[in-house]
Amino acid sequence: MKILAISGSLRADSSNSALLRAVAAMQLDGVEIRISQNIGTLPHFNPDYEPDDFPAVTEFRDELGWADLVLISSPEYAHGVPGVLKNALDWVVGTGEFMSKPVAFISPTGRGTYAQASLAETIRVMDARVLNPAGHVISLAHNGITTDQILGDPTLRVKVEEFLAGVMQDTLQNAKLTE
Repeated sequence: MKILAISGSLRADSSNSALLRAVAAMQLDGVEIRISQNIGTLPHFNPDYEPDDFPAVTEFRDELGWADLVLISSPEYAHGVPGVLKNALDWVVGTGEFMSKPVAFISPTGRGTYAQASLAETIRVMDARVLNPAGHVISLAHNGITTDQILGDPTLRVKVEEFLAGVMQDTLQNAKLTE
């Protein structure tokens, strides 16, 4: 299974990004996890632009096309989706990379319900299958927590492993239902 993880935060010490790096560090047989480093380099979406003129757009679409599952962790800004993440999604609304693709949300905090609901709606419009519309919360002790701290904490590590196993099981079950 190939999983593309996307952080909606560009902050270097983002707890969303640290959580995704912890997920990516899980060594599971038959699972490859990549973290998209691309959304901050995308130009502002404008339907007058030709997407092929922007290598970052092509790379982002290729990343999505590669993935069997997309995992998103994003902060919420003023009850909304961060602009950089919404911009990335706007670049692929009409191109089909999300079509029938399972998408899951994970959060390092219980806050962010408005952004996750908005993201779920946007992604459903793009014909993706939202696996956990309410998102999964792995409460981290504080902002600025590092990936090493998450992986080094046995309780947090088990929660990350359980989340990943659950998402993979949901993905496989949904795939069997659609066959």
